Amino acid sequence: MSEPIFDSSRVYDDADEELDLIAPKSKRAQWRHRRVGPTFLKWGRRVKYRGVDLNAWVEHTVVETEMGAQ
Repeated sequence: MSEPIFDSSRVYDDADEELDLIAPKSKRAQWRHRRVGPTFLKWGRRVKYRGVDLNAWVEHTVVETEMGAQ
C-alpha cells in the first residue's frame, strides 16, 4: 500500500478543496448520483467523506504498469 493521501482520521466536507485532487465538485456530484466513486456519508443535504474511505478508493484506482511493478 502506498502512502495515504488523505488524513485517515478526518471527515472531509464536500466543499473542502483537498477533494479536488480526485475530481471537481461537480464530477463528485455526478458520481454520487450514479453511485460510483468514493464512499460518502449523507445527512440531509450535507455530504461528507471519511479520509479512510478516500484513501481506500484512491488505492483501488491505482493502475499498475510494467515500470511501476519493478
